[in-house]
Amino acid sequence: MLVYQGKTSEFIEDVRNNTLTDIMTDNFSNRWGHKVGASELTSWQNSLSRVRDLIEIAQLHDNMIALEYEIPYSQQNRIDCLLFGCGEGASKNVVLIELKQWSSVKALPDEGNFVETYTGGMERVVPHPSQQIKGYHHYLKGFISEFENEPELTLFSCAYCHNYNNKMGEGLYHPIYNKLIEDFPVYSKQDVQNFASKLKELLYAGNGFEIFNRFMQSSVKPSKKLLENVTKVIQNESVFSLLNEQLVAKNLIWSKVRKFKDKKTVIIVHGGPGTGKSLIALNVLAEAAKRGKKVFYGCKSKPFIEGLKKLVGSTGAILFSNLYRFLPSKMEENELDLLLIDEAHRIEKTSNHRYTRIADKTDMPQIDQLIRCAKTAVFFIDDKQNVRSQEIGHSGLIKESAKRIGCELAEVTLYTQYRCMGSNNYLLWLESVLGYTDDIHKFDENDIFDFRIFDSAESVYEALSEKEAEKANSARMVAGFCWPWSKDLDAEGQLEKDVKIGKFAMPWETHGNITKPPKGYVKWFEWAYKPEGFKQVGCIYTAQGFEFDYIGVIIGDDLCPNPESTRLTANMDATFDPTLRRSADNFEHHVKNIYRTLLTRGMRGCYVYFTNKNTEQYFRNRVGENMS
Repeated sequence: MLVYQGKTSEFIEDVRNNTLTDIMTDNFSNRWGHKVGASELTSWQNSLSRVRDLIEIAQLHDNMIALEYEIPYSQQNRIDCLLFGCGEGASKNVVLIELKQWSSVKALPDEGNFVETYTGGMERVVPHPSQQIKGYHHYLKGFISEFENEPELTLFSCAYCHNYNNKMGEGLYHPIYNKLIEDFPVYSKQDVQNFASKLKELLYAGNGFEIFNRFMQSSVKPSKKLLENVTKVIQNESVFSLLNEQLVAKNLIWSKVRKFKDKKTVIIVHGGPGTGKSLIALNVLAEAAKRGKKVFYGCKSKPFIEGLKKLVGSTGAILFSNLYRFLPSKMEENELDLLLIDEAHRIEKTSNHRYTRIADKTDMPQIDQLIRCAKTAVFFIDDKQNVRSQEIGHSGLIKESAKRIGCELAEVTLYTQYRCMGSNNYLLWLESVLGYTDDIHKFDENDIFDFRIFDSAESVYEALSEKEAEKANSARMVAGFCWPWSKDLDAEGQLEKDVKIGKFAMPWETHGNITKPPKGYVKWFEWAYKPEGFKQVGCIYTAQGFEFDYIGVIIGDDLCPNPESTRLTANMDATFDPTLRRSADNFEHHVKNIYRTLLTRGMRGCYVYFTNKNTEQYFRNRVGENMS
């Protein structure tokens, strides 16, 4: 969680003795398993002596300091500096400081709360420091339970740009940032005394160890699931805080919408599981609608769309659609200001289907239809989530279409993921074991993400049942499509228990042919968000796009080790999925994408059972021995 912690007096001594960065470097390597980057090491060397100066001027003695604090559910976002102590009136305070080495900044009045500065080896458009710390501030308040306990714990968040010359009305201090800076101050090179005075006001009474312990030992609230909070997102409440590259993605979209003249724009937002693609899309949707823009959110997943509509109500539901409404017969060219396509990897060759009216049928590819109808079209995509042969969406297809139509193209990538307890190690290991890369990653059994292999499907379900008893609708069981899916009820009017493994037997989610599920069960597209869905096994087509606190995955015989190599392969004889059977050439690719998707639905844990014991052993060989 931390690269450095200690009393402020110890911190001062470590800086004075030139040992601080050595301590931090060793701690960093022990925590993350690799060396600290050269640029980050340089930033520590340049900035932390300035923090020492502030502490000495403010005469903070009985306080605690924490450096490089890893925020909950994310191993990529770290807060530079936290100070702990008591202030006036015995107030108990935590001070968050974002450190910047910037010396020159250009204000961008047309870009919202963004600036242009030299960072990362080049000139970049990045969030204003106050915007960045606003995200961190609300993120901590949203997850650290101690901020809701008594006696009250107060969080003060600010930025310190110690190389920056404050020219009022320019750069960081342009008037467009006034309200933002008022809430989240930025201290510059000339503000040493003012900043030190503020720190003294908040922390002079010391007792930092008590405050530090309250903060560090605080329980962390469960990670927020997007669907449960979508109404608050649409209402623009700060239930989620966009951070770093998420802010960059949102700003890129708004920049193109605001600056539209004659040339259409296509934006591709790349991101793996849990990187916040849907969150950004819904955030932009809400803001666009409030600003009077003609906007739609499109997604092929009926379960996800129906869940969104149910939660936002009839007024907001008109903003959500499947991918079939954007036909040339129904939409004028450039009729929309903005079209947001979530899960763009599910785009199909055409929008024609068996219910399409003859008058609406067209030879125009679906991707062209989507780009055609909007001035700015945004595609949120994970190229490794393509799981069906008729779903041809990938970033190359989007680029080709944008070029053919004559659009401006922009791309942004989301690297930080907030699912799987923020464990990038888990995702790297998973992609390694599935064979996406030749890199070898061992999964650390002490990783914060709760990944376990079980000896039976029953034991997986029992473990999930405990989680479900603690918090309703927090867990789900899913499986590869390795069992039949009954279209009719059994002789007693109940769902057939198709998924049978020894003594274990459960029904799939309700088949679409069954218009009225038996009591206690739900329609297939409600499986992911209604509590009754816990009694049914889901598949890729109902689970994709959703997230759960805990996911149980049954990996069937469609994935097995190749005896002639050290890699996993796919077995078409084991699948009952008629869609996958139509594409033998891509079968292995789709099966691996399916399991990658299913195994990353959990926010806190993933419990797995293998029907093929050779496959189980293959996975066990890549993890610790005590995984069950």
